[in-house]
Amino acid sequence: MILLLVLAVAGMYGWSIVSRGFSARSEPSSVEAFVAQRLRRLAIPSGARDARNPFPSNPEVLSAAMAHFADHCASCHGNDGSGDSDLGRGLYPKPPDMAQAATQQLTDGELYYIIENGIRFTGMPAFGEVEGNEQNKESWDLVQFMRYLPRITADELAAMKKMNPKSPMELAREEEMRRFLEGDDSQPSEDNQGHIH
Repeated sequence: MILLLVLAVAGMYGWSIVSRGFSARSEPSSVEAFVAQRLRRLAIPSGARDARNPFPSNPEVLSAAMAHFADHCASCHGNDGSGDSDLGRGLYPKPPDMAQAATQQLTDGELYYIIENGIRFTGMPAFGEVEGNEQNKESWDLVQFMRYLPRITADELAAMKKMNPKSPMELAREEEMRRFLEGDDSQPSEDNQGHIH
């Protein structure tokens, strides 16, 4: 009897997923979020969970990690780590808010492992060059920056915005603006008159 009840509930849940579609715009249900968190935990080897950051933190390390994050991570995670970015909003599951407890409670080793090895079935790619490398200083520095995110200031976020990558269209528009301000009154090219996302 209990087996039939479990199968009926699973069937109803499956039907609700199929009936609403598989849009990446949807928020994961509480069941999906629960399962995903448990699978993430299972996917990280216990030895990796216990790893300690071998590199000390200091203002120079945080500054370099902030620049690295702005250039490589913020397009999905946002400069503030909230996941509220154009790309982040289009991912499923959504990137986690790294300043919140669910991420901050992960061990340094877990964060490092995720950066280095990615997470299957999400938008998080593996950034490590060699599997099993436990000494990638840039990734350990990013872990330290992630620990700093709950205290990041508005001035630091403004500085990071200047470090975010720009598309070729944005760069071309900036160049046209620079030329215009210098007195070059030539017409903009048709390629640069489109819209920006």
